Amino acid sequence: MRTRRQMKADARKVLKRHYFLFLLLCLMASLLGGGLVMSGTAGEDMAEDVTPQTRVTFTDTVVSSFTEFVMDVAVGKREDRERQIREAQERYAAEAGQTGNEIFGRSRGVLASVVNKLSSGAYLMTLLVGMRSLVGTDEVAVVVLLLGFLGLLCLFQIFVVGVCRTVIIRMFLEGRCYEKVPGQRIWFLLRVRKWGHVAVVNLVKGIFLFFWGFTVIGGIVKSYSYHLVPYLLAENPAMKTLEAITLSRRLMKGHKWECFVLELSFLGWDLLGILTLGVSDILFSAPYKMAVMAEYYARLRRLGIQNHAEGAELLNDRYLFAQADKHTLKTEYADVERECGAQSPELPGLKGFHGFLAETFGVTIGQNREIQTLEEERSRRFLLEYDKKALEGHIYPTRLHPIPEKRKRKWVVSLNYLRCYSLWSMILIFFALSFVGWIWEVGLHLIADGVFVNRGVLHGPWLPIYGTGSVMMLLLLNRFRRKPVLEFTLAIGLCGCVEYFTSVYLEYVHNGTRWWDYTGYFLNLHGRICAEGLLVFGIGGMAIVYVLAPFLDGLFRRIPSKALIAAGVVLLAVFAADQVYSSMHPNEGKGITDYQSGIQVTEVMKG
Repeated sequence: MRTRRQMKADARKVLKRHYFLFLLLCLMASLLGGGLVMSGTAGEDMAEDVTPQTRVTFTDTVVSSFTEFVMDVAVGKREDRERQIREAQERYAAEAGQTGNEIFGRSRGVLASVVNKLSSGAYLMTLLVGMRSLVGTDEVAVVVLLLGFLGLLCLFQIFVVGVCRTVIIRMFLEGRCYEKVPGQRIWFLLRVRKWGHVAVVNLVKGIFLFFWGFTVIGGIVKSYSYHLVPYLLAENPAMKTLEAITLSRRLMKGHKWECFVLELSFLGWDLLGILTLGVSDILFSAPYKMAVMAEYYARLRRLGIQNHAEGAELLNDRYLFAQADKHTLKTEYADVERECGAQSPELPGLKGFHGFLAETFGVTIGQNREIQTLEEERSRRFLLEYDKKALEGHIYPTRLHPIPEKRKRKWVVSLNYLRCYSLWSMILIFFALSFVGWIWEVGLHLIADGVFVNRGVLHGPWLPIYGTGSVMMLLLLNRFRRKPVLEFTLAIGLCGCVEYFTSVYLEYVHNGTRWWDYTGYFLNLHGRICAEGLLVFGIGGMAIVYVLAPFLDGLFRRIPSKALIAAGVVLLAVFAADQVYSSMHPNEGKGITDYQSGIQVTEVMKG
């Protein structure tokens, strides 16, 4: 029988192998619900279901602010609240340029508006006014608002926080036996279509614990009796509600005190967390506790099966706790093995400079059959990577799970983003996205002010900063397309650099004239870039790399080569002429280079 020391030693090995993934999971859990997932212990399960939490979490902050607001309105202080909200927003705008820290400007932009309204309580007041117009009085509106808020909070706890705990436990359990746990396993319950069922089971468990909590001692005992419910659901999410609760009681029978002592053994880590102001909890203690409790569940599960506990047949995910033998994997993944065996070596014709361009930047001088074959092979291999890792025993074999998982393996076929763009296709993509950027800027100005303004330095219908940023993402980030999260992060950094240094260049060349200024936006840098814009660039960049650019390239490939080249040459000639003319007579004036004072004053007045 494994001792507590052995379980902790095994947990440390697992944590070392998957540290960054487990750390990220615990951070996500902490943001959602604090200790509900961070601790993973039975005693804190009861505390979360029955008593208020002692830790300050995002949910705690929201509840506290909402409660304070409702109480003020309930005792007749609505007008005072409205006055405080107006004064707060006016103060945010007025202080934007006086704080000496312009990066946190709060007088302009969507993000600044959201931060101001959240901080001041304007959103809650708007909701209250709307509710009052429906029900007639502040008192009834407060009651309806309070009940609605509590309902939403309960739904969030049940369908998001509680279910995410089960998903995270599943990933910790997979990490015990497998050297890799793909991030996409976060969608495990959605793929087996059991997200809602797990939420219902957690709800029933919470109700049971709530009523047991009135007996005090009974609540503590039952919190340990029901401790394994999320672990059981992580293994078999098809388990019925009472089956999961009953089986947890049976597996925990005779082990409640043992579980309590195991939790008590983390006391030193808890004290260290207090001394380090929670830093050690975040960086080590939280994922370590979760890893230990995963080992503890594996131990109790094994004992239950060995002792033929009633209901043990529901513990049917054998490959979650032991890797499948090679014969079983080859039988289940026979098609994958055949496809992998059919992979050809490096394709001919892509050597030298052409091969360097294709591999490094994803661009070719022209399109030919060899390039198309390379793209098809890349797409096929990309789709095979996940199943190949399962075949080799590196990750959990989803095909061997008792519940079939729904996976769409053909999602990149129609828009294969692992492609090589021809030089002329890339030129047309540059102009197409420069035109899209121009439409975007002109449209925003038209909607905001009701006036058509030809935005940009040039006179033609294009904003080259959009096309340049898009082409640079396609070229410089070519090797990162298989990793969307990294692609997104690098796209933000790349677009930020392009926008910042373009602003510096234009201001230098045109004697200090600015074509955009983000001063007053929340999280801006010298008024040249801001978080709001970079977030839009990041999201837009993902759409360009994975959807829009492949779609446009597919259209351009249908155009005869001579016509494609002719179109590219004509556009380049007109663009060059516009550049020469605009260098001497830049596009400037009302709504283009004088927008700072007008917009800023308007938005400050709006509060």
